[in-house]
Amino acid sequence: MKRYRYMKKILFCLFAPLLVWSAFAQDTAIKEAEVAYTKEDYQAAIRIYEEVLGAYGKSAAIYYNLGNAYYKAGEVAPAILNYERALVLDPGDADIRFNLQMARQRAVDKIEPVGSFFLTRWFKGIENMGAADSWAKLGIGSFILFLGCLLLFFFSRWIRLKKTGFYLGIIFLIITIFANIFGYNQKDELVHRDTAIVFSPTVTVKSSPDASGNDLFILHEGTKVYIKSTLGEWKEIELEDGNVGWMPDKDIQII
Repeated sequence: MKRYRYMKKILFCLFAPLLVWSAFAQDTAIKEAEVAYTKEDYQAAIRIYEEVLGAYGKSAAIYYNLGNAYYKAGEVAPAILNYERALVLDPGDADIRFNLQMARQRAVDKIEPVGSFFLTRWFKGIENMGAADSWAKLGIGSFILFLGCLLLFFFSRWIRLKKTGFYLGIIFLIITIFANIFGYNQKDELVHRDTAIVFSPTVTVKSSPDASGNDLFILHEGTKVYIKSTLGEWKEIELEDGNVGWMPDKDIQII
């Protein structure tokens, strides 16, 4: 046991400075990007933010800042892509949603989404108020409170406390169920990326996964598409208005 403790201390002494240095280097790079952004050197800011993402992993804040830099540089498709990626990681952030809407207004294609049932929109709106981790924490906390209410209901000697435990238990159980559903849906969006942004200035959507297929419609950069299936180097896509077709996968970037 003593040898194990010594090994833990040695590993801590070895890796702690590396972690501190990594955090310091990341903060330094982010500050450099912020300085470049304030000086309107957007290409430099883009380059630094891309390097930070490559070196330190995904971050909603970095995707958001990168989207801002691309937006200021006049590059619509990359701006929308990075706002969308930021929103996947932090769906409850109002600033990301606002800037995404601003970027979408610069896109050529104005796709009108198919109307959905109001309850579906309502539940989706609630789900997007938090990320997967937030819903998981709420679900665990609500379940613990539910167990506490069960104890109150079964072991309390007073009728009023029993009733309180019973009704509160039902409420916490409902919260637990929905928190787990919302958390699962958010986690599924993180793992299974089935949406993409068109990056080519113009692309003709075909009726089949072949260049000789019939032309259906034309899309422009910045348009969001949903990927239904893949066949070789072709993707079957669907738009928010329900139109479906095939396009080369080289013309899109997965969110």
